[in-house]
Amino acid sequence: MKTASFVAEISSNHNRDIKRCIDFIMAASAAGCSAVKFQLFKIEELFAPEALRAFPELGARAAWELPAGFLPGISKACRQEGMLFSCTPFYLKAVDELYPFVDFYKIASYELLWTGLLSECAKTGKPIVLSTGMADMNEIEKAVDALASGGCADITLLHCVSDYPAMPRDCNLNAIETLRSHFNVKAGWSDHTVSPAVIYRAVHRWGAQMVEFHMDLDGSGYEFRTGHCWLPEQIGEVIKTVNTGFGADGDGQKGPSPPEAKERGWRADPTDGLRPLVQTRKGLERI
Repeated sequence: MKTASFVAEISSNHNRDIKRCIDFIMAASAAGCSAVKFQLFKIEELFAPEALRAFPELGARAAWELPAGFLPGISKACRQEGMLFSCTPFYLKAVDELYPFVDFYKIASYELLWTGLLSECAKTGKPIVLSTGMADMNEIEKAVDALASGGCADITLLHCVSDYPAMPRDCNLNAIETLRSHFNVKAGWSDHTVSPAVIYRAVHRWGAQMVEFHMDLDGSGYEFRTGHCWLPEQIGEVIKTVNTGFGADGDGQKGPSPPEAKERGWRADPTDGLRPLVQTRKGLERI
C-alpha cells in the first residue's frame, strides 16, 4: 500500500531545550511521522545588518537558535526511534556542521534564490528537499539546476504558501502536480494551514508524496501563537486517516466484495420483489 511520508517541522518550538527536542521526536514518532526537521541558523548570519537595525525585534529571535551542540543528541534519538533526521542550514558553514548527523537536507523557501547554499548542500550527495513558497517557475528551474549540477540525485520539491497561517483558498494544490511533471522529481506539500481537509486533498487528489508540517508539543513553542502549528494529537489523527484511505482504492474491478457474499442471497427476487431470493427462501424452509 502506498503512503505519504510526514515530516514534523520543529522549527523554533524547541525553546533551546534538549529535553524538549527529544520529546518532540517521541511525539512525532507516535503521531506516525517518518522524519523530524529542525533549523540551524544564527541571527547575525540570517538577516542583513540593515534589517536588524530597522527591525530590532528580529534580534529577539536569537532565543530561537538551535545550539549546534544539540545535534548529536537529536540524531541519536531519531535513530533510536527509527526516524529520519533533517535540518535546514541557513548559513554555509551549517552544511558541514549538519553533514555527520542528517539523513537529508531541507532548504527553506526564503533561501531558494541562494544558489551558493544549494550547491554546498548538493555537493554532500545527500537527498535534498526544497520548499518553493513565493517562487515562480523560472526561479525554481534555476534552483533545481543548481542542485542537479552540484551532484544531488535525489530531489523533492514541496509546494508551499509562505503565509502564516495560510488560507485553504490560497493553497493552489494543483501546483504539486505541476512541480512533479515539469521537473520529473518527487513532489509534496509544506503545510501552513492546519487544515485536515487541505492535507487530505494534497495527498489523495494531487499525490503529495511528502507532507511537511509545523508542530508544537503543547502550545508553548515560540511559533505556536502565529497559528500555523499542529499539535501532536491533531496531526496524529490526520496521518492515521489519510494513509488508511489508500487501502480503500482496491483493484478497480467491479464485483461483490468478500464481505458482501453473504448478503447477495438476501436481495429482492425479480419474480416477486420480495427478499430474499427464492433460492435462499428454500433454505429457510428447512430451518
